[in-house]
Amino acid sequence: MKYLLLEKELKKRVEFEYFWGRKQADDFDKQTNFIYKINSFETVLLEIETKFKDNSKYNDLKNYALNRWFNFWSATAVEYFFCEHEIVKPYPNLKDKFTDFFIDEIPFDHKTTVFPKGFNKSVPYAIEHKNELIEWLYQNQSQQQRKHFSNRIFIVLVNYEDENKHWKLKSELSWLQQIISTYLCKFDISNLYSFTHKNNIVKADVIWAIK
Repeated sequence: MKYLLLEKELKKRVEFEYFWGRKQADDFDKQTNFIYKINSFETVLLEIETKFKDNSKYNDLKNYALNRWFNFWSATAVEYFFCEHEIVKPYPNLKDKFTDFFIDEIPFDHKTTVFPKGFNKSVPYAIEHKNELIEWLYQNQSQQQRKHFSNRIFIVLVNYEDENKHWKLKSELSWLQQIISTYLCKFDISNLYSFTHKNNIVKADVIWAIK
């Protein structure tokens, strides 16, 4: 992956407002699935204009597509950063919704997320009470087809310079690569949080990405 070029494309997105206007939903997903095939910001803007210029929900669809594009390509790079490490093996089925890779033979999905305002606690509190944050994230994020209780690594973004712009850190790919590499070099199974959901043992952890 040419992630430095992708980083340049993602940083073009941060110059525009990040506004969903609605919760993520399966019907809007179907209309914007073209984002998976386009890694150029200018090209995805052109595709949005071509497909939705006459649609009464143009603004909603544009925002939705731009946000999905940004999140998808950042997540693709993050997954690549995990899989380039020696203790990580990519999951054979690239379309699997519940597993992205194995770390020390343990299957994991990964999710990059901004620090959630809805958690209603401070970042220092969340760092000291990682298990509480993990349970909150499982219960409150990734609804509809995305919701699951499989093993997961959460990369939690915190931007102390502007707490309303945590999301912009998803474009800082070189920085995220270093954080992920450091985490994997020190990976210890005993540091994972485990809990039971419907008779299954779920393992999870948080990687803090703080600026």
